[in-house]
This record gives sequence, structure tokens and C-alpha cells, in this order.
Amino acid sequence: MEKPYVIGMDMGGTNTVFGVVDSRGNVVSKSAIKTGTHTDVNLYVQDLFDEMSKLIHSAGGSDKIKGIGVGAPNGNYYTGNIEFAPNLPWKGVIPFAKLMTEKFGIPTALTNDANAAAVGEMTYGGARGMKNFIMITLGTGVGSGIIIDGRVVYGHDGFAGELGHTCAVRENGRLCGCGKHGCLETYCSATGVARSAREILGSTTKDSSLRNIPVDSITSKDVFDAAMEGDDVAKEIFQFTGKILGQSLADFVAFSAPEAIAIFGGLSKSGDLIMNPIREHMEANLLPLWRGKVKLFFSELKEADAAILGASALAWEL
Repeated sequence: MEKPYVIGMDMGGTNTVFGVVDSRGNVVSKSAIKTGTHTDVNLYVQDLFDEMSKLIHSAGGSDKIKGIGVGAPNGNYYTGNIEFAPNLPWKGVIPFAKLMTEKFGIPTALTNDANAAAVGEMTYGGARGMKNFIMITLGTGVGSGIIIDGRVVYGHDGFAGELGHTCAVRENGRLCGCGKHGCLETYCSATGVARSAREILGSTTKDSSLRNIPVDSITSKDVFDAAMEGDDVAKEIFQFTGKILGQSLADFVAFSAPEAIAIFGGLSKSGDLIMNPIREHMEANLLPLWRGKVKLFFSELKEADAAILGASALAWEL
């Protein structure tokens, strides 16, 4: 009999969330542990085992679990390794899928968090039935998952599709954490929006409620709140962000000719403030043969469970 459940696990630098998921995309149960407090990955896996076993037991035992899917920073689908992830406490190459499989006795698949989100969108969300689309995740950074002919693009080494580190601004581009200048991530992530706020406030004399916040403390949420109250400078920041992302999306369309592009992550909560300029500048920069043909939508994954669902989708393929 087909096993009715999988486990989805999303590993962040601070917390790891995981849950038991059924074939309809319902999160039956979920829990979490701290990531950053574990300097020894083996102790982290033991802590996971202790907490996750409770969920497995409540689902009827490991015989009911088809597999475990893990979304992790710098996760390599081909090898099952986490490789040189800067925001995790363990450095170097960690054979994480192997450690999990051996500990739980359940097959484990691993990829990076943006690829997991793309598989989740295709399995449970707004991209169901699509075989060619791009998922863009707008969080602390900018991630991406590229689906072509129904499969994630991993490249020869497992790390293809880092669209957040394509060059969006070539002249005097911002320094990125990766060491390059002008990366899309430095403009269109939550931290990028905060950087834009500081720059735009410094270049204009317009009145803005954002001036009431210490400039180094401004967050993307502050910009959103101000824009919703009609603040013209805050609206300008969203226009600037949407323009850069829209131009980059037009380039991405030329690469893979997707049916759609899904937008996921914290900045997607900004709604039309970010979507309207993205759409305007994407369409303006597309080749004529693609204008009006590429759908642009916010992810339909349930926000509270999106990370778990995205990772769990990997496990159905095991």
C-alpha cells in the first residue's frame, strides 16, 4: 500500500521547521527546533530525531512515511550535501541527507530552499499543471527555482539557477554578500529595499514619515507601512525596486520562456505596491513575442506552511 505521508523540513539559520504532510498538501502536524544553537551537526540531527519522532509516531509510525524532503541553504540535490552555507553553524561540506537517512531509516532528499519552494508551487500551489515556470523568493535574499519541462534545473553541479546573483546594476552596483557588485539580491530582497530607502532618503528633500526612524534601522516593513499611508518617498522606493526586478524578469524570460513567474516571500505581502511596477517593467523589456504571454502571480502556498510544503514535495519523488 502506498505510504500516505511525507515529511517536509525547512532549515533556516535560526530555526528549523518541519511537518507531516499528506498527498493533498495538508500539514497534519508540525514542530520546530533551533538551528543556530547546535555547533555539532550530529547533535542537531539527534535533536531533530527526538522531536520529529513524536510527529512520526502520531502519524502511525515510520511505515506510514514515504520520505523526508529538506530545503536547506546551499543544499545540493545531486549529492545530498549542504555545501559551505554561510548562515549555518557548520562549515564545509555536510552529508546531511545521508545523516538523516541513517538516523531515521527513511529516504531523504535535499535541495536549496528556493528549489524546494518551486517544487512545492508545482505540486500544491498556483503552478499545478505547469511544466515551465520560475519561482522567485524575495526574503532576506533573492532565491530562485527554475522549472523546465517539469523538472528543476540543477545544472552539472547541483547549483544552477542563482538568479539573485545575476547582475542587475552594472554601473556602481551595490556590494553583495557573495563578493560581487550589482547583484539582484542587493536591490530586491528585504534588505535591498532597506538599502534603497537609505539611498533615496539621502538623495531627496521630500518629506517622509521614514525620516522619523533612525536611518540605519529602517526595514522593508517600515517602507511598506509608510507606502500604505500614502508616503510618496516610500512609494518611490517600491517603484525603484519593482523596476529593477521587472527588468531582470524580462531577461529570465528570454532564457527559459516560462509560462509563468511566481513571486514568493516576505516582500510579496506588499501586493500591488510591488507587483504593479514589476509587471510594467517586465512587459516593457520583453521581446514582442513574449509580451502579454507570461503570467505573473504571487505564490498560492499557504504562508504559514509554505516552507514545509515546498520541502515535502521533494519526498514524493523518492
